[in-house]
Amino acid sequence: MNKESLTSGAPTRTRWTGAKAVVAASLAVSSIALVGLGSASVAGASSSKKITIAFVVGAEADPFFISMNAGAQAEATKLHVDLIWQGNPSQYSPSTQIPVVQQVTTQLASAKPSALVLGPTDPKALEPYVKVAVKKHIPVFNVDSQDASLKNITGFVTGNNAQGGQAAADALAGAMGYTAGKTYNVVVGMTSPTATTNVLRYDGFKAEIAKKYPGIKILAEAYSQSSPTTANTNIQNWLTEYSQSSKTPLNGIFAIDGTNAEGAASALQAGGLACSKTVCGSGHVALVGYDAYSSNVSLLSSGVFAALIAQDPYQEGIDSVFNAYTYLKTGKLPKGVSKTTTLPNVTLLPTSNSTFLAKYTYATA
Repeated sequence: MNKESLTSGAPTRTRWTGAKAVVAASLAVSSIALVGLGSASVAGASSSKKITIAFVVGAEADPFFISMNAGAQAEATKLHVDLIWQGNPSQYSPSTQIPVVQQVTTQLASAKPSALVLGPTDPKALEPYVKVAVKKHIPVFNVDSQDASLKNITGFVTGNNAQGGQAAADALAGAMGYTAGKTYNVVVGMTSPTATTNVLRYDGFKAEIAKKYPGIKILAEAYSQSSPTTANTNIQNWLTEYSQSSKTPLNGIFAIDGTNAEGAASALQAGGLACSKTVCGSGHVALVGYDAYSSNVSLLSSGVFAALIAQDPYQEGIDSVFNAYTYLKTGKLPKGVSKTTTLPNVTLLPTSNSTFLAKYTYATA
């Protein structure tokens, strides 16, 4: 099978790429049932001597987390680790994630050696439950998003969110044809006001605007809790408020994650305001999104998106399992791995070739 090595400051792990990554991810997801609070799905034979790693995320049906699941499962199978994968199927919120973390912590306390990999939906709301796990001698690792204080976290794997926000600002300015001295009105669609990934991307976006594009004015931001339907409604409300005939017509949108990107794209298409591969001028709204969902990549190729900032969730899954496994075996992180591992993002454009797009497109269930 064709493989490509990716380096993340750690000993190099391997990942499937392109169309084969999608097939591998689909097979991995099908082998782990998405479970509710009452049960857990474990990959591999159960054994008290076997390492158990629980992986808890928010909105696990999101293609970003499906790809992460595939990477985690591939590494768990390779290392003969029992993997518990849990999370609310669709809602990204602390109220739905906290009961899952509580239940999983109880499981891990009786399944040692064990570790918890957690992508907290809110850094402060989940912190008390991280402390409970640590008191039970369960090392906790963060993935994608982080706890409010990393002092209780053994390791953290994430994408370079601030850099991604900066890249999004550059892409949006280019798509709007930014010219010094003119004003450009934009809005920002987010999942949560507190999720660290969203906060860092938005900070990077605003910093790049302040540094290079003073004519860009951010009119508003709104939150979707990882619901494309809510994101769509948010955009529709903005399109009404900031219509092309108003004093503050909307010129651009930064959709800060995949579900917001989906919602924004559908709203713009329904309103006849989406750009095309050849036209993105007066009367159109430029759209830059985060996350390479397959549906969004298709719209990128047709010009609805001016750019997509793609992460590498598959590699995040691999690295998180490998780091937890190594720590449980040796009491240390892998040689050469620092407490925080930051993976690079890439910018996908309508002009990107099909091989490059396929390499970074997230898996689908």
